[in-house]
Amino acid sequence: MVGVLLIQLGTPDAPTPEALRPYLRQFLGDPRVIEAPPWYWPIIFQFILWTRPAQSAAKYARIWDKVTGSPLMHWTKRQTELLQAKFPNMPVRFGMQVGNPPVAKVVDEMIRAGVDRLIVFPMYPQYSATTTASATDVLFKCLLDQRCVPALRIVPPYYEHPAYLAAMANVITDELAKLPWKPDHHVLSFHGLPVRYAESGDPYPKHVERTTQGVIAKLGWPRDAWTQSYQSLFGKEEWLRPYTDDVLTDLAKQGKKKVFVALPGFTVDCLETVDEIGNESRETFLHAGGEILHPCPCLNDHPSWIEAMRTIILEEGQGWL
Repeated sequence: MVGVLLIQLGTPDAPTPEALRPYLRQFLGDPRVIEAPPWYWPIIFQFILWTRPAQSAAKYARIWDKVTGSPLMHWTKRQTELLQAKFPNMPVRFGMQVGNPPVAKVVDEMIRAGVDRLIVFPMYPQYSATTTASATDVLFKCLLDQRCVPALRIVPPYYEHPAYLAAMANVITDELAKLPWKPDHHVLSFHGLPVRYAESGDPYPKHVERTTQGVIAKLGWPRDAWTQSYQSLFGKEEWLRPYTDDVLTDLAKQGKKKVFVALPGFTVDCLETVDEIGNESRETFLHAGGEILHPCPCLNDHPSWIEAMRTIILEEGQGWL
């Protein structure tokens, strides 16, 4: 039996310091995420895990819905449900690299249910060792404990797949159509990465550039209408530039009062999109003289994205489906 497994990063179980501490310990303890010498790990576990859980919990509390909880969990569940409807004769599940439900538990359940061929869909359009490779690390590690390892097909990075680019352009177009005002400028913001990682061979910035080119080509925006940037910096080392908050500050100072921020690197809304852009970056923009910052929803459950996922799965499952 063929099965489909979506692998997403993960989310804490609750917006509390108690829930954030084990979540951050697992996330920051991944050597794919933080490539650091041995002496750095005590700093992470003694200092960062002492102060950061409370700070992160406060941010999660701002975006936590009383009914649906974490937006990342909500939209991941929704994507899985809609994909299951597209493939009614085989199981479609999701697992988290960090937190619950863990990939290992979900894979074990799928194997026990009879899955012997597994199509794995990492939820990262652009490849990075910090995300895609981390996802496959979690997958391969859990398979070490399985007696019957299923045949695997892992969806490759889809940063310039026509269906993904079309879905991203449709999400942006649909959201712009809802606005009662016209943006003075558009920003395409992607998650950042330390420059050191890119210099070591991580193809992420090249994938980001190809995605940006593809989305802009479909939207038909002139070159002076948009800027591509990077967000979510962590630590003191140099990260990929330009930084989103720097771009927003400069735009405000240039007299660009109304800005639209799209987020092509995220397949679901999460802390980095809803709070970082929707709250923190908006505050930065307003403080610099801007008036309106509108974050575009991520792909989430947009019909074009669900159909794009179906297309990608069918392509990867040729001969199986």
